[in-house]
Amino acid sequence: MKLKNLAVYSLLFLTAFVYSCKDNSQFTISGTIKNPGSIKLVYLIEADSSQLKVVDSTTLSEDGKFKFKHVAPYANLYKLRIGGAGGGDQSAAANNVYDLIAKNGDDIDFETDSKDASHTYIIKGSDDSDKIKEFNKISNFYGEKNSKLVAEYQEKSQALGKQSDSLLKVYMPTFQKNVADYGAAVLKFVNDNKSSLAAFYGATSLDVYKFEPQLVAYADDIKDNFKDNPAVQSFVKQMNKIKPVSIGHKAPDFTTTGIDGKQVSLADYKGKYVMIDFWASWCAPCRQENPNVVKQYTAFHSKGFNILGVSLDKDKAAWQKAINDDKLEWAHGSDLNSFEGPTERLYNIEAIPSNFIIDPAGNIVAKNITGADLEAFLTKTFK
Repeated sequence: MKLKNLAVYSLLFLTAFVYSCKDNSQFTISGTIKNPGSIKLVYLIEADSSQLKVVDSTTLSEDGKFKFKHVAPYANLYKLRIGGAGGGDQSAAANNVYDLIAKNGDDIDFETDSKDASHTYIIKGSDDSDKIKEFNKISNFYGEKNSKLVAEYQEKSQALGKQSDSLLKVYMPTFQKNVADYGAAVLKFVNDNKSSLAAFYGATSLDVYKFEPQLVAYADDIKDNFKDNPAVQSFVKQMNKIKPVSIGHKAPDFTTTGIDGKQVSLADYKGKYVMIDFWASWCAPCRQENPNVVKQYTAFHSKGFNILGVSLDKDKAAWQKAINDDKLEWAHGSDLNSFEGPTERLYNIEAIPSNFIIDPAGNIVAKNITGADLEAFLTKTFK
């Protein structure tokens, strides 16, 4: 063997040996804070599915260096908080928070400048962390757009000395378009990055009411991924519960007791358009929406639109009074057992108002639409 070749093989062997000795029992974050000023502490925060928890902290060195070694039971979202509570830091950089995704075996390099007002940071050694940065750019872009819009609206309202419906009509369409554009951008990000945990955190930022079909489909796509991450598995489980009563599926039949004591069944509406409207006399948002529901029923009932109200009341007298007061002139039924009734459980009702629009073939074609969205859907359906 030639000496030159021997050197090459030795180098390859050494590289493979070093790689094989990588510590897969924990992850490491090596960080540099430029211009740290009075910042003294850096915190490592674990982002659980329901809470943020500080899992470690360290002191910043004089040259702005810090290091964390932490055991991760599974790949997860973490946050670095530079300065802030517990550190006595008063600099402008205090409480700056930076997202990253880490798992055991990762060797991550982090760098930022505390004087950078845009909080830009560089992270290496974690592809998922680059993806979470990409998602945050989307979130921040649309968040800033709507923050400016709200501030402008409030400024003009204060100048008028009151809230103005005409002013709200000017700003609301733009606000709603920004929200819709955000949803579309996040969905694209999620679909482009299904193998990344970052996509999961993007998906969970979406309103499950508005994006239920897409989130159910996404849960199906990732059900065999991230099996050790409890937040992901909880999400998949929740979407599986919703799936049987999501848009595109057959509406499950039920029978309950009518306000008049007689049995009322979804089967009574076979071959018709019907909206199952889950509500209650004690539910303020439901009562606020009722005038709109009455308006749409009046406009579209003669064209084939029906409503079956299902109340979550326990007090029949209160239920009857609300029907009379709000002039709800369609059929009503109730299990009189709040969220624990069999009909509510069958339809996975966890919040009200909630509704399901079912077509003549018995399929759920719309869900949880209220206000102008309900009118727009009915106008399109019965045009």
